[in-house]
Amino acid sequence: MGEEPEWRLLGLFGVICLIQTFLDITPAGPWDSRSFSRGAVGLIGLVCIYIAWFRFTFKQKGLIPTIGILKKPKKSWIYVMTFGIACYLFVILSRRMSFEEYFPETTGMIVLLIGSLSLLNSIYVWMVVSGPLKQDIVKEQE
Repeated sequence: MGEEPEWRLLGLFGVICLIQTFLDITPAGPWDSRSFSRGAVGLIGLVCIYIAWFRFTFKQKGLIPTIGILKKPKKSWIYVMTFGIACYLFVILSRRMSFEEYFPETTGMIVLLIGSLSLLNSIYVWMVVSGPLKQDIVKEQE
């Protein structure tokens, strides 16, 4: 088995990029829009944080948490679904309580995208492990 992939530098770079979205220090760039530049750098930061999380959690390079690398898929899909629902609730509550003024403009859209992808992944894992797509090939893991 190989060495664990490096995740710390990606995570640190991602956090720095994400923090800058709350500050107005990004140049206007060739598109002459400071807010677009902030958003682009923020998205790059989120991608780096996700890759760092994936490498830390699964001890391998990659992007998609397939069923084969999950240790306890019968339980983990619930955690992923809970995270997705929490993303939705965050957006709803931030709009109702006027917290959106403290975040960049597109935060709600990005958090909803993350929540939607999490929900889709959790539904897929449930369908393959316990639901209608279950096959005898899937190992019973508790």
